[in-house]
Amino acid sequence: MEEELKQTQSKLTKIVLFGPESSGKSSLAEALAEEYNTEWVPEFAREYLQEKYNDSAEVCEPSDLIPIAKGQIQLENKLAEKAKNYLFCDTNVLQTLTYAKVYYENFQSDVLEQCVEQHEYTYYFLTYIDTPWVADDLRDKPEQRSEMFSIFENALILRNLPCTILKGDLKQRLQTAKSIIKAI
Repeated sequence: MEEELKQTQSKLTKIVLFGPESSGKSSLAEALAEEYNTEWVPEFAREYLQEKYNDSAEVCEPSDLIPIAKGQIQLENKLAEKAKNYLFCDTNVLQTLTYAKVYYENFQSDVLEQCVEQHEYTYYFLTYIDTPWVADDLRDKPEQRSEMFSIFENALILRNLPCTILKGDLKQRLQTAKSIIKAI
């Protein structure tokens, strides 16, 4: 695997906020990092794709997926160096792969699959779709939230990854997450 796609190993508890668009991942990742006085990893794809859209009005294409994965991993590795005990990741390569399979029929990528298999995370918080939809230039499935949630849930189930579904407002989600983290 390319060096740019390798995850730096650490003793941190790495927790991924996972789920469909506009389901509260970023807000929760930031709140958890503040609660635990550590770092959170923003979603690299958001900045990358927004810049692409602003420059050319183009949306994500399969050729963007490896650069997105590289950017996400590099950002995660950089912030892991500064993190204390925990690192909260607002997405990971599994999220990228899951979206790719939704948007591109019969999508296959040995590179992304290898990343998903080799990267290690302690736990996943699957964010439910009971948050208000927030439209922007990149989000495009407001009518398919239930279907998208099921796709993300199945991605975790198929890989037998440890997870908890988080529902409610930010305060409720934070309380549930804290109780799970305490038990980890």
